[in-house]
Amino acid sequence: MPLLFVLAFFFILVLGGLTGLMLAMVPLDLQAHDTYFVVAHLHYVLIGGAVFPLFGAVYYWYPKFTGRLMSEQLGRWNFWLFFIGFNMTFFPMHLLGLVGMPRRVYTYPAGMGWDTMNLIASIGAATIAASVVLFLVNVWRSRLQGAPAGANPWGAGTLEWSTASPPHPGNFVAVPIVYGREPLWDPRRDPTHVAGLAVTHREVLLTTVLDAEPDNRTVFPHPTIWPFASAVATTALFVGSIFTPWAVVWMLLPVTIALIGWFWPDRKENREHLVLERRP
Repeated sequence: MPLLFVLAFFFILVLGGLTGLMLAMVPLDLQAHDTYFVVAHLHYVLIGGAVFPLFGAVYYWYPKFTGRLMSEQLGRWNFWLFFIGFNMTFFPMHLLGLVGMPRRVYTYPAGMGWDTMNLIASIGAATIAASVVLFLVNVWRSRLQGAPAGANPWGAGTLEWSTASPPHPGNFVAVPIVYGREPLWDPRRDPTHVAGLAVTHREVLLTTVLDAEPDNRTVFPHPTIWPFASAVATTALFVGSIFTPWAVVWMLLPVTIALIGWFWPDRKENREHLVLERRP
């Protein structure tokens, strides 16, 4: 299923790129500017470049974060309805733009020659809506009744498929050592896991940038509310700045307090870190 959406991504995005090259030609752009041709080009690029891969990503990683497989049959219906509905909706808009239909209009006089293509586009939009509803049904039904996925239902080679589905807190009991881009397909070498890290603290191994050789151990801080408080204060600052510039002034104080609380060293944690750093 994910492969179908990836192949559609290439097909749709290439068509959107070709119409973009057409709009780069000044004589054509003078005629097609601010018409439905531009609307069609934009949606071929945006939906082809973002929405089709997003559907594929959900079908691919859904087993990992739920532990259950999505329905293959419903997935195929979802794909074909979306693919056909998308092209029925936006391909006629190229023709509508070339025959002069301006964008951002919701009605027009009869006899302009646009009726048939607009009807096809409307049917395509309804098909897209039906496809999305079918996708949501598939998500909900698979969450309740989907077949158990197992750790690696796709036989994939990347590291996330080496854990249980869904993963346990912390992902890995022991940090794995990776020797290549597809570690699950690489022949196993020794050692397979990092040794010597503390088990009572959130300690991780840092490596060099180029060769990924072991370089240093570092300890993550304990869970705290301050990162969440920083995110809330920063969001309030930016949202408030939409309505008044004074929001930047007033919200700087809670943002500053949250950041100081986040990065202020804790004495107990400092002592723990010093003890760990002295270990051989």
